[in-house]
Amino acid sequence: MMRQFHKMHGLGNDFVVLDGRVDPIVMTDALAKALSDRHTGIGCDQLILLSKSDVADLRMDIWNADGSGAEACGNAFRCVVKLAGAHTIETEGGIVEGSLGEDTVEVTLPAPSFGWDQIPLAYPLDTAELPMAWDELKHPMAINVGNPHIVFFADKVDERRLRELGPGIETDPVFPDRINVNVARVEDHGSLTLRTWERGAGLTLACGTGACATAVAAIRQKKAASPVTVHMKGGDLIIDWAEGQPIRMRGPATHVFTGTIDLEAFA
Repeated sequence: MMRQFHKMHGLGNDFVVLDGRVDPIVMTDALAKALSDRHTGIGCDQLILLSKSDVADLRMDIWNADGSGAEACGNAFRCVVKLAGAHTIETEGGIVEGSLGEDTVEVTLPAPSFGWDQIPLAYPLDTAELPMAWDELKHPMAINVGNPHIVFFADKVDERRLRELGPGIETDPVFPDRINVNVARVEDHGSLTLRTWERGAGLTLACGTGACATAVAAIRQKKAASPVTVHMKGGDLIIDWAEGQPIRMRGPATHVFTGTIDLEAFA
């Protein structure tokens, strides 16, 4: 079964996009993991499947590189808007709106959630400052921006330490759906430096929902004011947010190449 795919990325966070709107594709966790493998598959951080929607221009489902599902992916949202020209996207994390600019793509995510059962956590805790620590990473804020995140603010963003601590934090029993882990340094009142350990994918060059969650946390804690420029290894995103409002994210999306692949060979 030869099918066309698109390789895309947002600030180096890369995706394989399959379009099943005309000819539906049955995706499994095992197939998604096989296609995402960088040695024996196509290779990506997340696999994206497009399908028809009754409530939006299209539906977008997401699998992490390890085959687990994800409710939202900010960088992939921008790529899908650019690829398909969609203005509304149905996701497990809610309806996302998007628009194409001259050099960038802007997407609007639903308003963030802060309740312990909305993250979700295994039991009630203060999500504004979780009474937890993993070595030097202490008292993060927990936020759901369509998918679950915790945000640590530190004087130094140590990628090596995040690589060491990230797997244990991601899979801590307090997070029943696992968690995306963000470590950020405030540069000034309008910018942050961020590194993210993504649930199911590990360290990536950029994380769109991580940038959103971290900007929201910084604004809520009065460490920054909207709009916030979030500097990541792959580049910058601009995040706009006000209390009780949706989150707006603006940044680039890149189409790398189009190819074909025999899905049955990976089943």
